[in-house]
Amino acid sequence: MNISGQVILKADRDGPVRGGNPWIFSQAIARIEPDSLEPGALVAVRDFKGAMIGMGHFNPRTTIAVRMLYWGDEAISLEELLGARLANAWQSRSRFIGGETNCYRLVNGEGDGLPGLVVDRYANVLVVQFLSAGMDSLRANVVEALTRLFKPQSIFERSVGAVRRQEGLTDRVGLLAGEQISEVLVIENGIKIAVDLEHGQKTGYFLDQRENRMLFARLARGLRVLDGCCYEGGFALAALAEGAQSVVAVDTSARALELAQINREMNGLDASRISFIRADVATFLKESRQRFDLIVLDPPPLARSRTDVPRAERLYVELNGAALAALSPGGMLMTFSCSTHFRGEDFVRAIRIAQTRASSQMRLMARLGAGPDHPVLLGHVEGEYLTGVLLESLR
Repeated sequence: MNISGQVILKADRDGPVRGGNPWIFSQAIARIEPDSLEPGALVAVRDFKGAMIGMGHFNPRTTIAVRMLYWGDEAISLEELLGARLANAWQSRSRFIGGETNCYRLVNGEGDGLPGLVVDRYANVLVVQFLSAGMDSLRANVVEALTRLFKPQSIFERSVGAVRRQEGLTDRVGLLAGEQISEVLVIENGIKIAVDLEHGQKTGYFLDQRENRMLFARLARGLRVLDGCCYEGGFALAALAEGAQSVVAVDTSARALELAQINREMNGLDASRISFIRADVATFLKESRQRFDLIVLDPPPLARSRTDVPRAERLYVELNGAALAALSPGGMLMTFSCSTHFRGEDFVRAIRIAQTRASSQMRLMARLGAGPDHPVLLGHVEGEYLTGVLLESLR
């Protein structure tokens, strides 16, 4: 694919991109040549003096005007780059994914040098998201490369959400190659999970929590456990399989709880040690008199834009305060925010406020995030969307 034009940055505005941030915002751009480029156009990126920094996809409709694909002072073939980046992504995953897991993120957008592209692997099925105009224009190239490299049984598209709308794209869901498959059985850390490819959350399952579920399971042995926002039961079933004394799994979705029950049955786990409850977890915690030794909270995003941040902070404080109040002496809380606009120290500060309101004294045992199949470029702090902490109460 040929370069369609070039983007020249303002003086002294090339620092972030030279430091590895793949996002160039519109206010950093001095001019584009030609002055009219289509969304998704491949452009050369140059500093104010004309020196080439690299190549990226340009979109005049969005605040993130350029998404960098390549850093270097000479143009290269986009087709060759795509193949090399996909092969490198697979090589990286092969270092981390164990034999008891056959579901993971194969391509994590900017973290794998392919901004706007997400590829999740569920056994021999690939679920793909094209989230930017530039990557959307490469749909046929991506499908061809994935077919050649991995020979999957099916490639299914789940390109939906706010990012596509911001890029000027409509949602697209459907089969791209291979067999029509709506549900697939996968294994994560030895636990069988039925994944709904068409209607499940994200691309079907929350793959970014795999490592945290493994840690949670180890901690759960012999304990009374609560999995708030349990979805298909990932944390709950992992804890049950590792010998938790009892597990309560809460979710507002009847369909999610139904899938969690199916997953429990598939794994032959003891039904007498787990309860599935349809409820809002904050309400459940406030109304229940039960005490738990280990609680996990993994709610959906509470801040989908910057304007949501004050409300998100209030909700995170309320939810985590209720969880801390429900802990037994010496109990542990594993809690997360997957809100891009409310992460890092903002989230930790909310937990500190929750601790004060719950009149508890917690110890920070670990900071948590997504697994190594969700890499983030070192210069791209915006890519670190999942923030988590493991806390233990001081007796």
